[in-house]
Amino acid sequence: MLRHHAMNPFNSIRDYEKFIYTVHQLFPSVKSSSLVVVPRGRRTAVLRGQLIFECGYRITVQERLSFDNDMVVIESYGYEIWQNSDKISWYDSQPHPNTPELAENHPHHKHIPPNIKSNRIPAPQLR
Repeated sequence: MLRHHAMNPFNSIRDYEKFIYTVHQLFPSVKSSSLVVVPRGRRTAVLRGQLIFECGYRITVQERLSFDNDMVVIESYGYEIWQNSDKISWYDSQPHPNTPELAENHPHHKHIPPNIKSNRIPAPQLR
């Protein structure tokens, strides 16, 4: 879970939505965004969509969010990185408790080639 700290500076769902809906304006490298926050109840939502970059790169995003009056928590996520039709890596929060090399950053990890589905490395930047 990403809690309220430097990596997750959102104090409310409105702050989070404002960031999501202006990400292409804040970051010139983002050529287009189809990200959308979909409420799933009073205190939950999901984020889905894609960020499109030049040279055929895109990131497919899925997050499950919870929130209260002073914190947005990303409960789970998946971020797939594509170049044209090739998935080149992805990050997710699916636990792998029997993989000792991932314990330090449990459950945050990155899938990389070769054998992208099973080749996982720690992702400390997502803690």
